[in-house]
Amino acid sequence: MKKYAVAVVFAMAVSPGVHAQERMGKIPAEKMSEAQKKAAADHAAARGALTGPWNVLLRSPELIGRVRGLSDYVRFNGALPPRLSEFVILITARQWSQPYEWNAHYSLALKGGLKPDIAKAIGDGRRPQGMADDEETAYEFATELQRNHSVSDATYARAVSTFGEKGVVDMIGLMGHYTLISMVLNTARTPAPADATSTIAPFPR
Repeated sequence: MKKYAVAVVFAMAVSPGVHAQERMGKIPAEKMSEAQKKAAADHAAARGALTGPWNVLLRSPELIGRVRGLSDYVRFNGALPPRLSEFVILITARQWSQPYEWNAHYSLALKGGLKPDIAKAIGDGRRPQGMADDEETAYEFATELQRNHSVSDATYARAVSTFGEKGVVDMIGLMGHYTLISMVLNTARTPAPADATSTIAPFPR
């Protein structure tokens, strides 16, 4: 019980958004530059109201549009089906201990067909049991690349055999995009929404 209590206190102390002041929240309309107003309007037309990382990225009006272009492709037009793309996003969110990103994509992963037990294992920092072959291939590739900053010949060959070269490059693009989003959110200390249905704590350091 004592060890558990210490672990909880430690997690709360280092968790983004817990006892930490948000650094870059929503910009009031009256304080936006003309470039920011245009970027916000363009985003609203394409995606709806600014949320989470997009509020932060609005500080750089040109960057937000370019990032949204990448997001539109890797999320909605990439080679991986939703079950796998959302799985890879969860792996990336877990790698960065990013609760906003995790909450935003947890339900989308389940809706896409990922089993709850697999998502839970990722959130717990465990290797999931009972993965389908393509899920295991995506897990090995995404985990190995993010942890080791490279992939072995065997992992690469299996990924290309399963997804093709285009699928592998799209998966890298997906991880790259959500690594960027994680860095944006962690730097800005953007908290998960008050009504978040799923969250993660940082790994012990």
